[in-house]
Amino acid sequence: MTLFAPLSSLPLPEEKAKRLAQAVEGPRVLDLLFHLPERYQDRRSSQAREGEVATLAVRVDRVVGPRSPSQPWVVLCDSPAGPVELIYFGRRSWMGAWLERHFPEGAERLVSGKMKLFRDQWRMEAPDYVSPPDIIPDIQPVWPLVRGLGQKDVAKAMEAALAAVPDLPEWQDAPLLARRHWPPFGEALRAVQAPAEPPEDTPRDRLAYDELLAGQLAIGLVRRTVMRRPGRRLLGDGRLRQAALAAFGFPPTEGQARALAEIDTDLAAPTRMLRLLQGDVGSGKTLVALQAMLRAVEGGAQAALMAPTELLARQHLRTFQRLAGAAGVECVLLAGSVKGKERKRVLAGLADGSIPLVVGTHALIEEGVAFRDLGLVVVDEQHRFGVSQRLALTEKGTTDVLVMTATPIPRTLLLTQWGEMATSRLDGRPAGRQPIVTRIISRERREELTDRLRAAFASGHRAYWVVRAVEEGERHDNVAAETTFAELAAIFGDKVRLAHGAQKLDVREAALHDFATGRAQLLVATTVVEVGVDVPEATIMIIEQAERFGLAALHQLRGRVGRGKAQSFCLLLPSGELNEFEQRRLAVLRDTEDGFTIADADLEFRGGGDALGVRQAGHIGRRLVDPQRHAGMIRMAHKDAELLMQKDPDLAATPRGKAARLLLALFGHDLTLAPLAAG
Repeated sequence: MTLFAPLSSLPLPEEKAKRLAQAVEGPRVLDLLFHLPERYQDRRSSQAREGEVATLAVRVDRVVGPRSPSQPWVVLCDSPAGPVELIYFGRRSWMGAWLERHFPEGAERLVSGKMKLFRDQWRMEAPDYVSPPDIIPDIQPVWPLVRGLGQKDVAKAMEAALAAVPDLPEWQDAPLLARRHWPPFGEALRAVQAPAEPPEDTPRDRLAYDELLAGQLAIGLVRRTVMRRPGRRLLGDGRLRQAALAAFGFPPTEGQARALAEIDTDLAAPTRMLRLLQGDVGSGKTLVALQAMLRAVEGGAQAALMAPTELLARQHLRTFQRLAGAAGVECVLLAGSVKGKERKRVLAGLADGSIPLVVGTHALIEEGVAFRDLGLVVVDEQHRFGVSQRLALTEKGTTDVLVMTATPIPRTLLLTQWGEMATSRLDGRPAGRQPIVTRIISRERREELTDRLRAAFASGHRAYWVVRAVEEGERHDNVAAETTFAELAAIFGDKVRLAHGAQKLDVREAALHDFATGRAQLLVATTVVEVGVDVPEATIMIIEQAERFGLAALHQLRGRVGRGKAQSFCLLLPSGELNEFEQRRLAVLRDTEDGFTIADADLEFRGGGDALGVRQAGHIGRRLVDPQRHAGMIRMAHKDAELLMQKDPDLAATPRGKAARLLLALFGHDLTLAPLAAG
């Protein structure tokens, strides 16, 4: 359980621990261990070469102070490579004393940093390491950072985290480990995070396969658990559906009608339904889900939809209340923000059956939530839930299960990710919506966008401006949400709001509400708006650093506009000049709105992309898998999971099965932690 301990348990000041949690996108020691280096710096060279890192043994001659505030401090040294100058910039008030203390005349030091040749003189500006007191690693991992966090901070925390890794039972097949030359889990972590030599591919491959196998076992467990339970027939007369469709105002598209027919066949069967509804952006999955849920209500049962965030749940709720309300069917919200008398009313109504429809978050699976007769569960964006979360709701009744995903899945991944799950595919666009015009615009034209936005706002339109980061980090080319918001607020004033995942929920909800109601016309946001935001008046989507997003993510973001009758635009702003590969990728998005075509292209370009998950704080997603390198392992993990579950269906009868339960917990697909601790 030390792996699940908070980062505050590591030897770091409180503020550094908070920054570290931001960088690793999680609060636990395990999140740090899964925070992979971007690259490795080899510090073994003692040769002075222009622009390269060297580690030199030097003898200090003297410290020379600057003649003016703009000049640096210089530590003159001798080394085997010849005279070397160590360059430091800093205030006179403290830098001189600091240098005299660390570089006394005649002292021998080991320094490491990038070498520069200046007027035939070797220089090392602000060495990365000076020993003593620091120990200079031969191979230094370089991790992604946030502002206020340094590489040495991460290295110190990582050393303590690696020391806490216990000896774990092996969940991988022994012949596979031997054949692939894969080390044990803990050894693989140490080889990746604190290597003594330049790391080989095998430790990283081992960890990536662990993640893939955990995902495949999770999917298999949900499928097996649901399908082996007795089912029930849910039959309806169509009266509630017809009333909801009348309120909707348009007939179902051909794709919606086909999907509903397939779902109806499953609902009418005596066995449990387990069906995937995958639909493109704007294809009308919400209407299909509601029609299925109303079928359950017509059959005398209750229905529940579970979404991963309250933002998405509230979006579904607004649609459901309008359409189901027209049919005289009450739909309520159950989420963390629902408290007091309203929460008591909702819980009582679900328990006695007087409330037939509920939309909620993880709050739906809490112990105190009971249903009189839950017949259908709809799970939206299922890959963001762990096994226990996905199964807990189905335990509250004799339920059919409809899983929805807004990310079209490439045909080549359907088998390996979803296996025997029945699949319904939505294509086509609801009536009244126009195609979205997509353009790639150079950064030099960024200022022109403000004029375009002024004209759009004057006509009553609204716009999104999506960036990749919350605040400026060590990667200075990242465009930060906070910085962009400040820039645009200076131009447009109170018309601008900010929304990102690091905000408190009420602050973010207020910003989104202002945008939805028109109090604000420009929303600066991170990818928190990728799903669950429906503002028909929003007609412009601007995406900065577009080449750094996956095609699937770009397609989802583009889908936030084009939801009304007006012509909409998606403007892609690259970081700089695009290379040929980046041009080809963005051209796919520019030339088509077919999400399935884009998904297939994303698979080709990225070797799988985000098909098995998303990297998002608080949610399950890929952390160790390299989409290009490890795509070929998906099918292998799928077959491996099938064989393991054939031998040990409950993962409780064999040593490997029991160890696999721990694997599921490590990657967030927890069954429960209590049996793991006991076993």
